[in-house]
Amino acid sequence: MDTDATLSADARRDLLQRGYSRRQFGRIGALLGTGLALASLPGRVSQARGVVASAGDNAGKVLIDSNEWWTGPMEAGVRAGAAMVAQGNRYWPNRNRQDLLKAVSEIEGVPTDHIMPWPGSGDPLCRAIVTFCSPQRGLVTLDPTYEPSWETAEWLKVPLAKVALRPENNWKTDVRAMLAANPNAGVYYICSPNNPTGTLTPIADIEWLVANKPAGSIVLVDEAYIHFAGTPSAASLVAAGKDVIVLRTFSKLFGMAGLRLGLSMGRPDLLEKMMRYDGFSQSFMLSTVALATGLASVTRAQEIVQRRNEMTANREMTFAHLRQRGISYIPSVANMFIVDWKRPAKPVREAFAKQGVIIGRNWPIWPNCSRITVGSESDMRSFCKALDTVIA
Repeated sequence: MDTDATLSADARRDLLQRGYSRRQFGRIGALLGTGLALASLPGRVSQARGVVASAGDNAGKVLIDSNEWWTGPMEAGVRAGAAMVAQGNRYWPNRNRQDLLKAVSEIEGVPTDHIMPWPGSGDPLCRAIVTFCSPQRGLVTLDPTYEPSWETAEWLKVPLAKVALRPENNWKTDVRAMLAANPNAGVYYICSPNNPTGTLTPIADIEWLVANKPAGSIVLVDEAYIHFAGTPSAASLVAAGKDVIVLRTFSKLFGMAGLRLGLSMGRPDLLEKMMRYDGFSQSFMLSTVALATGLASVTRAQEIVQRRNEMTANREMTFAHLRQRGISYIPSVANMFIVDWKRPAKPVREAFAKQGVIIGRNWPIWPNCSRITVGSESDMRSFCKALDTVIA
């Protein structure tokens, strides 16, 4: 397949002006034009759940490895999605797309023309890096963080700088170090709460970075886990017209990982720049079932709080057990946390798998640590029981 054929003439001219070579057109076309943004990146398969056990082998096991919610969508979302299946023969059966934008607009205080829906948040993440980075203007991220940002930069061969999270800063984002790492970057990517640590970057710190970053760059704030924290969103900076793009997903607290629905929020001119690299945007190739489920769920503020509180109780119960056993961990405000085993994490993960508990992976910078997803109360009691066996 001639993947660079998906790029328009205007897109090619823009890429050449920003320093990309014609040889890179195929990579950009493969990343965006085919709609396989994250799946096309090297390393995605190796990080999947199958590292320990294939999906077919996980029946009856405790799955606390992929930051999924432990049940399906909210009941109202399930009903709305099920009703939409009956209209699955139509491309545009109703106004769910526009109604979703209106609902999010009212919740976040962001105009509807500043919001764009996606099948997940992976495509706009990759797209923002293509749009605002270049061989001359790189990407700055944290380490550890959600790696598709790194992988996109490496795939495009643009400069990449990683700022390590450090204990002296309570494992939190050092925005001043991010700016110092590349004062002329095109994108400063912050996942807040961060994956895998669950640590939060205060809005005041993001505001500082926005105020001090170089002209023409953006701050890309990935808020996949913001509903677990219940803290102020960087969407307020979007509403204020700043050089900020915020990413959201329904895959976490809303229990819609398999339905694929996400959002990007940003000024219309920024979103328009992101849309110039393919002829028919993936933003319009949305499942009507996902739209209906998301629309029915996003306004249910009381249920969002109930889910957050239930997860928090399960997480704090687990933290108490870790403290009792003398196991080091990083305090988190999200539905995942990092445990430091003080020894290589891979054998520990395999030992948990033998106990029927599938825990998360480690990041290269922390080979002795594992990410643990917070599951149901039963899931976390099973984790604690397996932990006692493994450490024994």
